[in-house]
Amino acid sequence: MSKTTAKTNTYDVLIVGAGPVGLTLALSLVRFLAGIRVGIIDRRPISVPADKRASAIAPGVRRAFEALDLWGQVAADAEPVTGMRITDSGEGDMARPLFLAFEGGERGGPIAHMVPNTALTAALLQRLEGKAELIAPVTITGFAAEAAGGALVVADGPVLRAPLVVAADGANSALRGLAGIKVFEHDYRQMGLVTTIGHELPHEGIAYEHFRPAGPFASLPLKGNRSSLVWTEGAEEAKRLLALPAGEAAAAIEAAMGSNLGTVTLEDRLQAFPLRLLIAHHFMAPRLALIGDAAHVIHPVAGQGLNLGLKDVAALAELVIEAMRLGLDHGSPDLLARYQNWRRFDTALMAMVTDGMNRLFSNDIAPVRALRDIGLGVVDRLPPVKDFLMARAAGSGMGAPRLMTGQAI
Repeated sequence: MSKTTAKTNTYDVLIVGAGPVGLTLALSLVRFLAGIRVGIIDRRPISVPADKRASAIAPGVRRAFEALDLWGQVAADAEPVTGMRITDSGEGDMARPLFLAFEGGERGGPIAHMVPNTALTAALLQRLEGKAELIAPVTITGFAAEAAGGALVVADGPVLRAPLVVAADGANSALRGLAGIKVFEHDYRQMGLVTTIGHELPHEGIAYEHFRPAGPFASLPLKGNRSSLVWTEGAEEAKRLLALPAGEAAAAIEAAMGSNLGTVTLEDRLQAFPLRLLIAHHFMAPRLALIGDAAHVIHPVAGQGLNLGLKDVAALAELVIEAMRLGLDHGSPDLLARYQNWRRFDTALMAMVTDGMNRLFSNDIAPVRALRDIGLGVVDRLPPVKDFLMARAAGSGMGAPRLMTGQAI
């Protein structure tokens, strides 16, 4: 997409960040509120990403996509995850006993769906065509909260204003910084290696998570004999793996998987990202709401990062739409405080769970391994506990936003 400039300088909602979270918020607003003026701003051209990565979509998010009339456009590319196998081993162990297994999700349906990021972004952009204004690539140089709304200062452009500005610009959110919102941050001193692999044997819809001393190793099913890989390693080992030729990297992946899917080939180059925990001290400031990675970043051990951000979308969209229908100020301090209170507990709980899992499993201390394996075995034999864990991951707990239950706003 070539550079586009704002057609006006006033909007009902301005969203900074054109990733899946920001685009889904825009679609939620225009889907249920006719005539709303939404501007989407990004520092890069807004287009479908070229990489082959995929995201795990929980049942609650799938229901939200159905309510947004979006799921039909991505379903053909989505691979259902029908089961999950969790194993644990120490350094050099040959045996990988199964300690915990999940068979099916809510009402016997899939645990999740793996959706390629390209398919999701393409569908969102198509649904937004002509309904929201895309302003990119532009650089935001300032933000101010005014009596009637937030004001964004854009390089080489007019000041853009809206009663509500939303930061969806990622973990290193520039808008969060301009608003003076501090963060709690913890460096895991780990790298997340991601790629797409092909493999000799069919995955049969099963996701595998193998806990190794350096961190979890997960393979998540895609269409065909293909899987999305998320591999946690220490920084030095990650550098070594990134430097390997494709054939040697594929062999290393196959060995880490225990050859459970046969011969492995790389479909995309290995990429690495530093892993950290980041929680904003506040999910709001005057005339500003934070969503997605701008508000929180968690460890990928449970595959809940995008789902957590889309729960933010469902909550904020519901509050904004209800306020605008009543003629109320949808960027008021009271509304933003309600959004923050709604999302804080769920975010804190998921952050604690993923942080605890990573700390518990990312070591090779024999007594700790014995205790955690006993714990996994106990959970595996307690269906109510497994059902509770699945319900939390699915986003169907009490107090869930309407979109997460498949209802229109």
